[in-house]
Amino acid sequence: MIQPTTAATERVVLLDERYERVGVADKATVHTRDTPLHLAFSCYVLDSDGRVLVTRRALGKTTWPGVWTNSCCGHPTPEEDLETAVRRRVGQELGIALTGVRPALPDFRYRAVSAEGIVENEFCPVFWARTADTPDPDPAEVAEFAWTGWRDLVATAERAPWALSPWAVEQIPRLDAAFGGAPSEPTGERTDRNG
Repeated sequence: MIQPTTAATERVVLLDERYERVGVADKATVHTRDTPLHLAFSCYVLDSDGRVLVTRRALGKTTWPGVWTNSCCGHPTPEEDLETAVRRRVGQELGIALTGVRPALPDFRYRAVSAEGIVENEFCPVFWARTADTPDPDPAEVAEFAWTGWRDLVATAERAPWALSPWAVEQIPRLDAAFGGAPSEPTGERTDRNG
């Protein structure tokens, strides 16, 4: 069984500019106006039809509340490898199991400042994954979710970047350029909203 963690107990891995581990810190104290570089991950989950799962951040989130983003983001614990962290966090936030977890953008890094002035400063490898499960999100993390076609998501990032998280806006065109679309993308895409 996956054990929940909270921001109060979760620890993140601090990194230097060469992405070497230099320490750990409590997650609750790391994200400030002067956030140190730390390790994170992003994941884009696909279903059997090749649709990608997007999530809307819960309204109670400290930064970017109510904003649409990729399937899941998180931080590995100091003891975890990235794939294990992806599987754990997706299970906690979305209530689904993953198959076929694989690196997509292993060298992604970004820095963004929220409207509240809180800085995200992360080395954040990006992963593709698959699921056959129906999401059952944790409402403290996810307000709603949707399955959408990859081309629709690319168009949103291009035409309405304000509707997405800043990391998703950077990741989506890079993924599209690197892969020419989502892996095993079907020809006839459709968008279904659930939540």
